[in-house]
Amino acid sequence: MTKPPSAQSNVCANGFSVETACVPRFLFRYMGAIQIVRGDFCSVEKEYAIELKQVTKCFGDVIANDKVDLSVRKGEILSILGENGSGKTTLMNILSGIYSPDTGRIFMDGKEVTIRSPKDSFALGIGMIHQHFKLINVLTAAENIILGLPGKERLKMNQVIDEINSLTQKYGFELNPTQKIYDMSVSQKQTVEIIKVLYRGAEILILDEPTAVLTPQETKKLFDVLRNMKNTGKSIVIITHKLSEVLEISDRVSVLRKGKYIGTVETGASTAESLTEMMVGEKVSLDINRDEPVEPVKRIEVRGITCRSKEGNFALKEISFTANSGEILGIAGIAGSGQKELLEAIAGLQEIESGEILYYAPEGNTEKISEMKAADIRNLKINLAFVPEDRLGMGLVGSMDLTDNMLLRSYQEGKYFFADRETPKKLALDIVDKLDVVTPGVDTPVRRLSGGNVQKVLVGREIASNPRVLMVAYPVRGLDINSSYTIYNLLNEQKKKGVAVICVGEDLDVLLELCDRILVLAGGKVTGIADARSVTKDELGLMMTSSKRGGHKHG
Repeated sequence: MTKPPSAQSNVCANGFSVETACVPRFLFRYMGAIQIVRGDFCSVEKEYAIELKQVTKCFGDVIANDKVDLSVRKGEILSILGENGSGKTTLMNILSGIYSPDTGRIFMDGKEVTIRSPKDSFALGIGMIHQHFKLINVLTAAENIILGLPGKERLKMNQVIDEINSLTQKYGFELNPTQKIYDMSVSQKQTVEIIKVLYRGAEILILDEPTAVLTPQETKKLFDVLRNMKNTGKSIVIITHKLSEVLEISDRVSVLRKGKYIGTVETGASTAESLTEMMVGEKVSLDINRDEPVEPVKRIEVRGITCRSKEGNFALKEISFTANSGEILGIAGIAGSGQKELLEAIAGLQEIESGEILYYAPEGNTEKISEMKAADIRNLKINLAFVPEDRLGMGLVGSMDLTDNMLLRSYQEGKYFFADRETPKKLALDIVDKLDVVTPGVDTPVRRLSGGNVQKVLVGREIASNPRVLMVAYPVRGLDINSSYTIYNLLNEQKKKGVAVICVGEDLDVLLELCDRILVLAGGKVTGIADARSVTKDELGLMMTSSKRGGHKHG
């Protein structure tokens, strides 16, 4: 770009050397990306790495993206926010080549480009790191990184390893290129995925929920790396629901609502409340009202249970704790620490090798449920409700509509439902209305709903069963901020009714605000049970990575 006669060299607050022109601000509005350095007159232009103009994508009658304009600057971290169904994922899938836009234009470095496939996207220097990693466990990190590349890199592994080590040192990663994937932690696997796209020459990185399964300490390390990448000129796009992290890491935030582009704001001038209002279109309270437990009594007691995974490894080892009525017991841990097996063991879906699980009924009798199958537990009228992690595999039947999925519970409880379809249909309609489930109607097959709406249907159905024990695994995964707080309020309502709520979560900030106690799992063992009102997020993070029991009191 030709320097205007009045331009002079200057340095921004973030350390970038820039060219400034001391002219009235309004003269530069046509230029696009303007960054104010000082005062009302000194402005800086920052180049766009990529621009989307009037991009539209439809799936049948559903408009996923409606004439969206979006820009990403070189050397910035841009967060994208929006409710479920706002079009965030569709838009990023267009950039990564999974979808092609119906209309609209894409520009990179000011030149129009066409992206028809992931191969085109890679060729343009765009790399997407998905939440669910795409790695081969039996291969090393280096082998996964070069897998699929042309040439004979496999014959020059020493050179490949040197190149990978150079990348890790440049950006501050910690990675052993010769380590097998199956020996890695979740954060190490994520590092491999990021290095893989960098090795292929990516200048624009898209990260989908990058901190969903990380501890606070691992999140801090990741953010340090992302800042290093930004400082070298990389452009980073983050899709996340965690507003605290958006405010911490991003430079700007773009908001989508119902497929439309709402606007982009500077993060430094934003708050969690203002961003939520942009997403939803109205003010939303972000407070979780946590009442003190009222006369809690023991409802579930787990005594030293041990069980194995399908592969024969220990999934849980000598787990002990109690869940009380009228309280919410949170369960925290890195993904794969035994959360799934623990809830399934209580529900009678996971075989126990040793130990026992007791249920204390309000009427005074005690039942040993660890030797029972799920059907036997239901026959006891315990009213145990379970929202599993696997929504469509274990929770709902995708080919059945909402009404029929309500009928499943009646059938399991032995009720003769063929003569009465009105009751489950009314329940389905109530859930759709109360939880704002986006669906053409209750006769729509569940598999046609978005993941967030499937979650709403499942949580609503289980809560409607009036349980005495309610177990939920990641109840707000895939839900936008507004829907998430609706679920939090529902869990609190159950607590007030005297239900023993066990909640597996991945957002430690939410667990600390929602729960009364938090049980921490690491490697299938309990490493601590802490008072959620006094423990810190960093303390929980340390327990999540510890193989020994924490110093907090167990209960």
